[in-house]
Amino acid sequence: MLWNLIFFNFTTKKIPMKKVLLTICLSVICYSNFAQDKLFEPVVAKKPRHGFILTGNADFDIPAADMAKRFGLSYRAGFGVLYKTEGNWLIGTKFDFILGNIIKEDSLMINIRDKYNTMPLGKYVEMINSTGNRVGIPIYERGYAVGIEAGKIFNFNKLKPDNGVMALTTVGFMQHKIDIFDQEKAVQSISGNYLKGYDRLTNGIFVEQYLGYVYFSKSKLINFHLGIDALFGFTQGRRDYLYDVMRTDTKQRLDILYGLRGGWYIPMFKRKSEDLLFE
Repeated sequence: MLWNLIFFNFTTKKIPMKKVLLTICLSVICYSNFAQDKLFEPVVAKKPRHGFILTGNADFDIPAADMAKRFGLSYRAGFGVLYKTEGNWLIGTKFDFILGNIIKEDSLMINIRDKYNTMPLGKYVEMINSTGNRVGIPIYERGYAVGIEAGKIFNFNKLKPDNGVMALTTVGFMQHKIDIFDQEKAVQSISGNYLKGYDRLTNGIFVEQYLGYVYFSKSKLINFHLGIDALFGFTQGRRDYLYDVMRTDTKQRLDILYGLRGGWYIPMFKRKSEDLLFE
């Protein structure tokens, strides 16, 4: 508007060029001062949001200690609920399924399996069924871990107070076993209670440490975490007798899983009064 007025006066009236230049210079100086005020305006720190968070998690795990003697690479998939405070503290609970298909127990069913095994070792056990035919029985790693977790988000950006490095500690109960999947019930020697003499059922308490990065978008549409974790299971075998090795299975174990963990969050943060005013 200012430039239109200057142009109109300059074209319709004979205004000295000095006055025009002076007006332009004053306009530029005023605009520059306004821009500098905006540029150096103090940054107002935002407060972290608080509320419940629904979680979906997945792990890729490498076993160690006693776990590595029984199983190969495995996966975990699970869900949970967290509550986040305005101080970025977290507390909640989670449940993970433990899944795998690599079994390292060389002695598994050695007393009843076919010694001329033609299928991949660690994934199938070949046996003779009740009709005298050779069948391949799939074997899997199956288990779960359930626990209570607590931790904190360490924020380094005042404009995004919900994001940062997240540290979590989980304490709970875990269980795993070898799932011998005789779907057609074709082998009498692993049916019913006989199966318990081969499945290596193991359980006990565990402690898990997680360290990663968590991101919450302002729109609540993109929310995720990614990091590394280590699970230490202080477990014990729970079968009184194993038929294949002819001994009890009640010794103490140390089951360790090192993993890469990621997941998706669905936040249900409480809305603040200032959010309602400035939307």
